[in-house]
Amino acid sequence: MDPTVMLPPRPDRRWTIAKQLGLDTAVVRFWGVDDWWEYDTLQRTVTRFADHGLSLDVVEDRPPMEQTVLGKDGRDEEIATVKTLIENMGRLGIDTYCWVWTENPLGVIRTSDSLPGRGDSQRIGYDHEWMERAPDHEAAGITEDELWENLEYFLDEVVPVAEEYGVNLALHPDDPPTSPVRGVPRIVQSYDDYRRILDLHDSERHGVTFCQGNFSAMAGDTIEAIREFGDRIHFVHFRDVEGDERNFVETWHDEGPTDMKAAIEAYQEVGFDGPIRPDHVPRMVGEQDRDDAMAGYTDMGRLFAIGYIKGLLE
Repeated sequence: MDPTVMLPPRPDRRWTIAKQLGLDTAVVRFWGVDDWWEYDTLQRTVTRFADHGLSLDVVEDRPPMEQTVLGKDGRDEEIATVKTLIENMGRLGIDTYCWVWTENPLGVIRTSDSLPGRGDSQRIGYDHEWMERAPDHEAAGITEDELWENLEYFLDEVVPVAEEYGVNLALHPDDPPTSPVRGVPRIVQSYDDYRRILDLHDSERHGVTFCQGNFSAMAGDTIEAIREFGDRIHFVHFRDVEGDERNFVETWHDEGPTDMKAAIEAYQEVGFDGPIRPDHVPRMVGEQDRDDAMAGYTDMGRLFAIGYIKGLLE
């Protein structure tokens, strides 16, 4: 397993911290970059990371896909862009594309960003009651059957491209993994959903971003899920939550309910040898004034998490 972190496409203090932590692989998200899926932009990004001693192994950003998910006019153009991304990733040796489905159109949803944690750290959380009070989203009304049909249409188009160019498609769960949210069904929110999705294409390239926080919020045994989906896990988000899919709080890596050592052992048992990154860490003292730090992605908590992951691996 390769511990890694999500980084912006240009060097900043986070790149320096990653190298000081002894990391040599990177996950990229293209904050503020237009048409980043084109070859020239991706190529320069790959060499920029390489010049700083980092291998770019995962793209964790997504071209627009809302029309694709909703089955509206314009989806073929969106899918063509995803194909372009996959082709260019293959040409440049970027192994894994982390993508989402019914997070389109809602996105990742949290209802709290300052829940008290140990030592007055601030944690993020979700309480579905607030979404039940919210007005329906403009996409409300689409059915689960339509979402499944649209997903199969998308996979029929992109899985053959991923196979041709040697790129792993790693589907991230809905976050939160509950349905519906503001009137919109979610179809990547249970173990059964993943079984059905993986059965749509029997391809080693069609797999899973195993986000432990989401899987632990689902009904089931997280460690057994690692064993079940092991040969299709391409990427791991190593985190934990207290609660269930309708009401949870992100935890410190060493105080959640999941046996994190058993999780690492399960990844090793199934032969997972890919990138693993911390996700959704608490905000620590002195980080409250950082406007550029998204909730869950502040630096100090990630320092702790990387050290924790390295310790477990040793």
